[in-house]
Amino acid sequence: MPSLLDLPARFLVKPGSKFRLSGADPGDTAGHKDADHADAIQDRNVSRIAELQSRLWAQGKTGVLVVLQGMDTSGKDGTIRHLLTGVNPQGVRVAGFKAPTPEELRRDYLWRVHANIPARGEIGVFNRSHYEDVLVARVHGLVDAKACKARYRQINDFERHLAENGYVLIKLMLNISKKEQRERLRERLEDPSKNWKMALGDLAERKLWEKYMAAYQDMLRACSTEHAPWRVIPSDKKWFRNLAVSEIVVRALTEIGPKYPEASVDLTGVKVV
Repeated sequence: MPSLLDLPARFLVKPGSKFRLSGADPGDTAGHKDADHADAIQDRNVSRIAELQSRLWAQGKTGVLVVLQGMDTSGKDGTIRHLLTGVNPQGVRVAGFKAPTPEELRRDYLWRVHANIPARGEIGVFNRSHYEDVLVARVHGLVDAKACKARYRQINDFERHLAENGYVLIKLMLNISKKEQRERLRERLEDPSKNWKMALGDLAERKLWEKYMAAYQDMLRACSTEHAPWRVIPSDKKWFRNLAVSEIVVRALTEIGPKYPEASVDLTGVKVV
């Protein structure tokens, strides 16, 4: 069985590199072939995440932000559901970012993002994020190349500010193939219980696939930094996506090493009667 120790490094976008998204295989499973065994490992990771999150919440010193980006059907919702099973809801914050509201459009594009940063001690998850403003905005011509380049710098500065103020950022692009997306969209269309997930806009965005891939590649190159690196997670196989994400998150939490704080009062001789 291949070692799980390699997964965080295997999917890392090395800061400053000329990363090629076309070279990242959405069907890669890093040599893992047994979905049942992977599910068992993922379940153990989820239990470990719940334990570490409890300590993180009690200690209240470090905030964790998991950023999920990916094309439609790449599995952002499913990843969140699997990742946060069993954690204390008090210590978790999930935020989704759709088209900006009129109020948000009157402010700088990072305003709504900063308002949703988790508190120290919390795990926050962004279902889409501030990166929409260099992905969707670029593909649809809402920002030109000069503005997009400026936003890369601004985002890097914003994330550096977080990293220097008690936050750990885990940025994950869920990488799905165009072929697999077609199958998942067809499933949504053909399964009445999944019709509610279907939006005609998804089909329009699919036609812009190549433009999105170019935007993702540039974003990954420009915004994978030492303080907030990107990882590209193969997502054609849901079971492996869940395994890889859980392994990366549990590794990050373990490195933080949260501990339960000492009692704030002297409990020597205290009895409960």
